[in-house]
Amino acid sequence: MKFGLAVLRLIVGTLFMGHGLQKLAGWFGGHGLKGTAAFFESLGLRPGKAHAAASGTAETVGGALIASGFLTPLGASLISGSMITAIRKVHAKNGVWVSNGGFEYNLVLLAAVLAITDLGPGAWSLDEALGTRRNGPRWAVAQLLAGAVGSACAVAIGERMGREQAAGAAAGAAQAAPAEPAAEVDGRVTASAET
Repeated sequence: MKFGLAVLRLIVGTLFMGHGLQKLAGWFGGHGLKGTAAFFESLGLRPGKAHAAASGTAETVGGALIASGFLTPLGASLISGSMITAIRKVHAKNGVWVSNGGFEYNLVLLAAVLAITDLGPGAWSLDEALGTRRNGPRWAVAQLLAGAVGSACAVAIGERMGREQAAGAAAGAAQAAPAEPAAEVDGRVTASAET
């Protein structure tokens, strides 16, 4: 059990750190903060830069915590929030299978961090060495719920900001539009001959 959990933690955690650094720094073939922000804007998560930074940080920090086996439920909740948001905003509409752009991969990663939190990070972990180990079904469910709440808040804020930006842009466009020429009708000046 020690070896298997350590390998699972290291692989899942390290890959998440890589995903986060793709977003934050453009490493490992990523698009960096600017490219990720533009993608997030296209998903309706505004401001895109703030959402990209939050997502990249959650994945990097969550991955580091899982890989090291330190504050495992916190690391798992950061990863769960990121994966739930990815499912909601990108993959759910495509069904389950990853071959169709679905959420299969995200679901496997959610299951992995849930299992790590339930079983605990194992003997070869910082939680074990420091006496900070928190595990079991309650912790596993709690981290999943925390991730879901974080995702719901991020999506709600992003969508609200998107609506406000769109309303502001529409108002700005209306103010910038030239006024229609006035027309005289029966000696009265009106804003438009068509009205």
